Order: sequence, then C-alpha cells, then structure tokens
Amino acid sequence: MIIGNGPISHRSTPSEEQASEHLRFIRDVMERSASFTAVPGWGMFVVGITSLLAAWIAAVQASPEGWLTVWLIDAAIAVTVAIFTLRRKARRCGVSLSSGPGRKYILTLAPSMVAGLLLTVALWRAGNLDVLPTMWLLLYGVGTITGGASSVRTIPLLGICFMVLGVVSLFVPHVWMDVLLALGFGGLHIGFGLYIARRYGG
Repeated sequence: MIIGNGPISHRSTPSEEQASEHLRFIRDVMERSASFTAVPGWGMFVVGITSLLAAWIAAVQASPEGWLTVWLIDAAIAVTVAIFTLRRKARRCGVSLSSGPGRKYILTLAPSMVAGLLLTVALWRAGNLDVLPTMWLLLYGVGTITGGASSVRTIPLLGICFMVLGVVSLFVPHVWMDVLLALGFGGLHIGFGLYIARRYGG
C-alpha cells in the first residue's frame, strides 16, 4: 500500500505474487492428474450392438470389397455415436473436452485411430485385406490403453482385452476373423459399456 498526495493505491507484494503462482501450479497439477470419467458407457453399448450386426452382414458378403464396405460403414456409425455420447456425457458431468484430462484422453486415443484408417486404405490399395482384423484389434487396443491412462481403470483393461483378441487372430484360420471382430467390437463394447454405465453413470 502506497500513500501519496493522491488516492490510496494497492500493489501486489512479492509474497502475494508467489502465492498466486503456487496456486496456479497446484491447479495445473491437479488438472493433469485428474481422471477423465466422462467415457460414455451407453455409447459403447450402442456401438457394440451395431458391430454385432455388422459382423453378421460382413460374414455373408460375396467379395472382400463388400466385407470391407460393411465394416467401414459400421466404423463411421461408431465414430458418430461415440462423439455424440461423449460430448453429451462430458457436458452433463461438467467436463471439458478441450482442456485437462478430456483433452489428454482424446489426444492419446486419436493417433492409433488415424493410423488404423491410413493403414486400412494402404492395405486395401495393395489388395491385402486378410490382416485388417488383426490390425484393427491391436491398434484399437493400443489406443484404448493409452487413452485410458488418463481415464478410469476399466478403459485400459478394455484395451488389453482387444489386444489379446488381436494376438489370438494371428493363430486362427481367417474364417474366424468376423467372430473375433464380433467378440471385440461387439461383445467387449457391450459388456464394458454396461459396466461403465452402471458404475460411472451413463
């Protein structure tokens, strides 16, 4: 406080500035260490249902291109459902998707999803679709594990289950691939989605 000929003015003392800096640091640490709990369980459940339907339709396709088209359509539906339900639950929980754990969750999940899309295009152009189920299961598992590092413990476990199915797909006949995709993108999403919806509220 400085008293002169004019009105009284206030200046932050060094101790006040240090305290303010310490509060900002503590807030940043708490934000980075917080878990992202807005993963939409019901959204995962819906994605699981559509994936079971896609597995059944894909299995009866007469051509590899038809098979791939079915799964790409299902992937587009899954992404749409995931984005809608994720934003809805985040808004209901008061969680931001552009900062803190929400942003970290998305940024750690997205790279493997983008890599999967680009590799799908590359393998399709090369005419080698047989390895797609294995790649999808493994990359989705990796992305879910890394994304889940900033979320609830259930999410990394889901990713591990996907990777296990991906490893299994390396040792079974190709005719079983749609079954493994149904177990992963269908069964695991339904089971874990129901658990998350009941345990973490929707």
